[in-house]
Amino acid sequence: MKIHEYQAKEILRKYQVPVPRGKVALTVEEAVQVAKELARDIVVVKAQIHAGGRGKGGGIKLARNLNEVEQLASQMLGMRLVTHQTGTEGRIVKKLLIEEGMQIARELYLGVVLDRSLSRLVFMASTEGGVEIEKVAAENPEKIMKEWVDPLIGFTAFQARKLAFGLGLEGRQVQNAVQFMISLYRACIESDASLAEINPLIVTNTGEVIALDAKINFDDNAMFRHPDYKEMRDLDEEEPLEVEASRYNLNYIKLDGNVGCMVNGAGLAMSTMDIIKLAGGEPANFLDVGGGASTETVMHGFKIILADPNVKAILINIFGGIVRCDRVAQGVIEAARKIKIDIPIVIRLEGTNAREAAELLKQSKMNFVVAVSLQDAAEKVVGTLSNPGRRGR
Repeated sequence: MKIHEYQAKEILRKYQVPVPRGKVALTVEEAVQVAKELARDIVVVKAQIHAGGRGKGGGIKLARNLNEVEQLASQMLGMRLVTHQTGTEGRIVKKLLIEEGMQIARELYLGVVLDRSLSRLVFMASTEGGVEIEKVAAENPEKIMKEWVDPLIGFTAFQARKLAFGLGLEGRQVQNAVQFMISLYRACIESDASLAEINPLIVTNTGEVIALDAKINFDDNAMFRHPDYKEMRDLDEEEPLEVEASRYNLNYIKLDGNVGCMVNGAGLAMSTMDIIKLAGGEPANFLDVGGGASTETVMHGFKIILADPNVKAILINIFGGIVRCDRVAQGVIEAARKIKIDIPIVIRLEGTNAREAAELLKQSKMNFVVAVSLQDAAEKVVGTLSNPGRRGR
C-alpha cells in the first residue's frame, strides 16, 4: 500500500525522525493559510501524487510570498502532472503539501528496503541524493553503501555510524545522522513498512539531518495490525481495475500487454505470463483468483479482465487442487453469457473435476478454445492475435 509524502512525514514525526514543518492543503485558501502559519521567507509548494519525478514535472515549486503561494497552488491543483513514473497519462493533482523552505548544504540518499534474497531489511545510503536510486545503481553502483539488519539484533548504532562516515559526515552531523537512522528503523519496524525512502536526505548549514522528501510503502499482509492505515489509502491514485479487484479479494495487477490472464496461484500466474512471452505475446495483467476460487470469484475476475480495453484475447489457466475445475468452468460460462465478448478465450483446466469442466464447456456451446497443456494454451492464445478469426480447435 502506497501513501502520500505528507502522510509518510506524519508517521516519521511520531518516531522523532526530523522532517520540515508543513501541512496538507486541499484548496488554494488552505495553502495560503498554511503558508501564513509557517511564517517563513520561503515555502515549498509540493504536488501530492503517488509518483516520483515531481520536481522535473513542475510539481515542486518555491514561493517567496503569499501571492506566489496562491498563484502556484492555483496552477497545481487540478493540473495533470506527468513524470517518468506516471507515464504519458499523468496524474491529476488534488492535494498539496505546503512546507517550510530549508537551507541545504548537502543532498544525500537513504533507504530501507526488504532484501528478499536474504529475508532481511537493508539500509542503503548514497552521496547521490536527489537522483533516482535505480539510475545510481545502474551507472555508479560503487556509490551505494549497504548495511543488512540482523532481525534478532536490529539496526545498531555501529552500523549507523559506518554509513554516516561513508557519507562523509563530520562532527555533530554524524550524531544527528545516527539518531535519524535509528529512529527511521524503528518507524519501519513498528509501521510494518516494506519500503522507506528518503530522497533527498539533507544536511543543513547548521549540521541538522532532515528528511526533505519521504516515501513509505506498507506491507499489505500486515494491514490487520494497522486498521487505521486504511484511511490513508487514496483510491484516486490507484489503478481503477486494481481497486475493483481488491473489493473481491482478487490479486490483480494491470500490465501493458494484450493477453488477459486468469490463473490460480501466484507461482502458476508468473509461469503463465513467462510462457505467453516465450510464445511471442505480452500479458495484460497478473490475476490470481486464489486456491479456493468460487464461481462468483471467477465471474468477477473475468469482468475485470474484460474491462481493460487493451485485452485482445484471454488465457484461463487453472490447476484444480483446492479449487474445482468445474466451478471455474461454470464461472466462465456464466460470465460469458452475461457479458458481450468479442475476443478469443483460451482455456486450460487440469486437476480436480477437469473432465466435468470439459463437459460443461462443451455443453455450453460457446466458442472457447480448449488447450491440453500450458504451452499449447500459450501458443493458441498468441495465435488468435495474429489470426482473430481463429476461435476453436
